[in-house]
Amino acid sequence: MSFPLHFSAEVKAAIENKKPIVALESTIISHGMPYPKNVATAREVEKIVRANGAIPATIAILNGNIHVGLDDDQMELLGNSKGVWKVSLRDLPYVVSQKLNGATTVAATMRIASLAGIKIFVTGGIGGVHRGAETTMDISADLTEMAQTNVAVVSAGVKSILDIGLTLEYLETLGVPVVTFGSPDFPSFYSRKSGFATPLQLNTPKDIAALLEAKWEMGLNGSVMIANPIPADKEYPFEKMEGFIQSALKAADDKNITGKETTPFILKFIADATGGESLESNIALVFNNAVLGARIAVALN
Repeated sequence: MSFPLHFSAEVKAAIENKKPIVALESTIISHGMPYPKNVATAREVEKIVRANGAIPATIAILNGNIHVGLDDDQMELLGNSKGVWKVSLRDLPYVVSQKLNGATTVAATMRIASLAGIKIFVTGGIGGVHRGAETTMDISADLTEMAQTNVAVVSAGVKSILDIGLTLEYLETLGVPVVTFGSPDFPSFYSRKSGFATPLQLNTPKDIAALLEAKWEMGLNGSVMIANPIPADKEYPFEKMEGFIQSALKAADDKNITGKETTPFILKFIADATGGESLESNIALVFNNAVLGARIAVALN
C-alpha cells in the first residue's frame, strides 16, 4: 500500500512480533458518549483487550493522517473537540485530503484495519437496514463493507434502533455469516434477545477462530458478524426499550433529523429517557465485546 498509515509504537511492535491485534473504532469516542465518559470508556476498552492477551489498535484520522493506535493525548483530542467528522467510507478521502480530524465508523474502521493487516475488530453494534428503508433506501455502508473486507466484527448485534430482521436478511444475501456466541437467540444490542433466532451459534473463541480460518482459506472474501449478547445483569428489557426507540424515532422525524446525525440523536434521546441506564448498558456491552474479541484474536493468532 502506497498511502501511509501511522502506527503507534505499541501496534507497530505487535505487527513486527506477530502478536494478536484488535482494531477499535473511534466514533464511540467522538459521537457515541458524552465527555469525559467517552474517553474513559475508550481507555478501559483498550485495557481489557490487553488483559485478554491482545494489543488494541484504536483507529482515527488526525489532521488528515490515518492513525492505527492512539495515545492518551490523541484520545483526549477526539473526545473533547468540536467539529470532529464522523467518517464512513464516502467521507474518508475528503477528510484525509482536507487534513481534518475524523472518527471512523464500522465501515471505515474495517477498511483501515484490513489495510493494516488486522483481522479482528470490536465495536458496540453494527449499522444495518433502517426502519422504513423500503421507502428511504437507508442502508448502512457497514453491511456492504462486510461483504468484501476480510475483517471479522465482534458486536452486541445490530443496533436496536434498526430493522433487525431486514438486516439479517441482507447479510444473508451478501453471504456474510452471522454467528452468535453462546446463545441460540440473536441479540438486539441493549437486550440479549431480539425475537430472531441466530443463523449460527458457536460457544468458544477457538471455534469462532476456526470458522474464520475456514472461510478465508476457501477464498470466501468478506467479514463474519460475531454477535455477543450483553451480560444478563446489564441488559435492558427488549419490550421496554422498543417503546423508547419508537418515541426516539418519532422525535427524530419531527425534528427532521436525517443521515449521520440520526444515530447520535436517537442514542442521546434514549439515554435521557432511561435516566442514563441505556448508556451504562452500552458501556457494559462494549467491555464484554472487548473480552471476546481479544480472545478470538489470540485463538486466531
